[in-house]
Amino acid sequence: QVQLVESGGGSVQSGGSLRLSCTASGFTSSKYCMAWFRQAPGKDREGVASIYTGGGSAYYADSVKGRFTISQDNAKNTLYLHMNALEPEDTAMYYCAATDGVWCVRTVQVEYWGQGTQVTVSS
Repeated sequence: QVQLVESGGGSVQSGGSLRLSCTASGFTSSKYCMAWFRQAPGKDREGVASIYTGGGSAYYADSVKGRFTISQDNAKNTLYLHMNALEPEDTAMYYCAATDGVWCVRTVQVEYWGQGTQVTVSS
């Protein structure tokens, strides 16, 4: 059974940085898609960034391009989201997500979810 455990959320002032981590376990294949989603109060859950462990370019939502970077440490089975130049609009619950497929940029493509970690950016 696949399990995803996030850490690294918190509160930061506008312009600050945070790094989220997601440790994965239970995958039977070494190739799968992992992603970060976020959901602000009253809004739909949206894909922020995703990466396929089998190779290829990462995906970023337009709202985070140039500020956020998704990366992975295969040896540690850990996914990261490096968030720079944070804005109040980035305030949300951030979820680690994964699927055995290639793409996981939309919620319907996701098979596995973490429990979420809160990110709060104050102005």
